[in-house]
Amino acid sequence: MSEQMGIYVFCCIQTSEQKSFGTIEFEGEEKEVFTVHHKDAAMVAVEAPIKIYHPKKKALMTHQQVISRVMETESSVVPISFGNVFNTKEDTQVLIENLYPQLEKLFVEVRDKIEIGLKIVGKREWLEEQINQNDRVKKKKETVANKSEAAGYFDRIQLGEMARDFFTKIQKEIETTIHAPLDQLAEASQVNDTIGEKMLLNGAYLIDREKEEAFDKKVNELHERWKEYVDFKYTGPWPAYNFINIKLKVEAS
Repeated sequence: MSEQMGIYVFCCIQTSEQKSFGTIEFEGEEKEVFTVHHKDAAMVAVEAPIKIYHPKKKALMTHQQVISRVMETESSVVPISFGNVFNTKEDTQVLIENLYPQLEKLFVEVRDKIEIGLKIVGKREWLEEQINQNDRVKKKKETVANKSEAAGYFDRIQLGEMARDFFTKIQKEIETTIHAPLDQLAEASQVNDTIGEKMLLNGAYLIDREKEEAFDKKVNELHERWKEYVDFKYTGPWPAYNFINIKLKVEAS
C-alpha cells in the first residue's frame, strides 16, 4: 500500500512569485523544492509522505539545508519548525492565511537580517587553575580530603556550592567582556541556557547583513584575546530562530 502524500514545509518567505529552489534528497527520493502562496507570503515546501517525522540528524540537516539555500536569495525568511506536513496545498494555503497577520510583521522584523550563534567553552586546565587559586576553595578541599566520606558529607556539599558560585562568576565575566561588545553590534541578542559543565556563554545575535563583516572582525578580535583560555564555537548564518516572538509550529491536518 503506497503512502499518502502531502506537503512538508520548511520556512516562509515574502514573495508573490512562484519559485523553485532546485531539488533535495528527501526521504530517499529527489524532490523539487517549490512555493505555496497566499498574497505575498509563501511556504517553501516539498511533496512528502504524511507521517510523523523523527528529528534524526540526517533529517534535521536536510531541513536546515533547504532553509540555508533559501537564505542565499531571499531577504525575509521565517523558519518553520522541523516535521510539519499537511494533507494538501490547499491546507497549506489555509495555514498561511491564518498566520498572515503575524507574518506581515515578521517579514519586516527579519528583512536582511541573519542570526549568528556563539558558544564559549572554557578549557578544563584554565578553569581548574582559576578555581584552585581561590583560598576558600583550597581550604575546603583540604578539609574534605582529611575527613571520611560520612564525616565530610556537608563539606562536600559546601565545596560544590563554592564551585558553582565560582563558575557563575566566570560566566558573568564572559558576558561582560565578550557578549557585551557583540551586543553593541547586533540588532538584538539573547543569552540562552548553557549546556554542560564547561560552557560559559550560549549567545545568539540578530545582525544586519551589512554588519556581518564588522561582527566577524569583532569575534576574531575577542578570540585572539581569549584563545588560550576558552574555545569559540561560532555558527551561522541562520534564520532568526531566537528572535521570532510567535511559535510557528503547526500540526498536521
